[in-house]
Amino acid sequence: MHKILTRQTLAPGVKRYEVVAPEIAQRRKAGQFVILRVHEEGERIPITIADANPAKGSITLIVQEVGMTTRLMGEKQAGEFLPDVCGPLGDPTHIEKFGHCVCLAGGVGVAEIYPVVQALKTAGNHITAIIGARARDLLILENEMRQAANQLIVSTDDGSYGIHGLVIKPLQEMMNCGEKIGRVFCIGPVPMMRAVAELTRPQKIPTIVSLNPVMVDGTGMCGGCRVTIGGKIKFACVDGPDFDAHEVDFDELVRRQQMYRSEEREALERYVKKKECWSNGLLD
Repeated sequence: MHKILTRQTLAPGVKRYEVVAPEIAQRRKAGQFVILRVHEEGERIPITIADANPAKGSITLIVQEVGMTTRLMGEKQAGEFLPDVCGPLGDPTHIEKFGHCVCLAGGVGVAEIYPVVQALKTAGNHITAIIGARARDLLILENEMRQAANQLIVSTDDGSYGIHGLVIKPLQEMMNCGEKIGRVFCIGPVPMMRAVAELTRPQKIPTIVSLNPVMVDGTGMCGGCRVTIGGKIKFACVDGPDFDAHEVDFDELVRRQQMYRSEEREALERYVKKKECWSNGLLD
């Protein structure tokens, strides 16, 4: 059992948890994730390790409530327990001194790129971080990213804060100005990662994307995260989650991401309906 030490709301539907997991806290590296269950009969879900405190024996997980299980996770309070937290899993992000690294993230992807920025900075790189959200109230970890990077650029789709536009806009401007970029790292919605890949491809700027949005059970057994990389079949959870963005078959990836959408929606609707019945005293 893993005790939840703290719980904090970062944005609507997005919560940060500090969870006791001493062995994971000691071993985790940037880019790795855990598999957890919210209750004994629950499904397994992968969550990126956003941070860790080895001295305290805790890890930080940031969860966006999208489906039924993440909604259940969002209801967990400090002092409660998670029955299973397994990890660290996945290949760590390859870190070395590349020079100027541009790290882009959208939405909850900011939580996933944060440890990458930290590791790259420790390795001696100059980091420009570009983070974005649909609106200002959905932006997370701005202060943490500002401290971790050499430069932080913020954008919002609706222009309510920072630059008005998508996160690729500042990257495009940097490239137009002839900025020498050693490597680009990008984590976020699949359409965003695809747009970044197409932007950097003509100039052959090495670009790494994290394909954790398509992971399911985290072991490679379910096949739900099967992707084609450079014409070869890979599994995001065991062969990644980081891949060369210019080798990803994004057309296939989009189709695969949509495979379970209807089932996820139906499961969430059943849960919401059952919860309403409990609240109204219609179920014991």
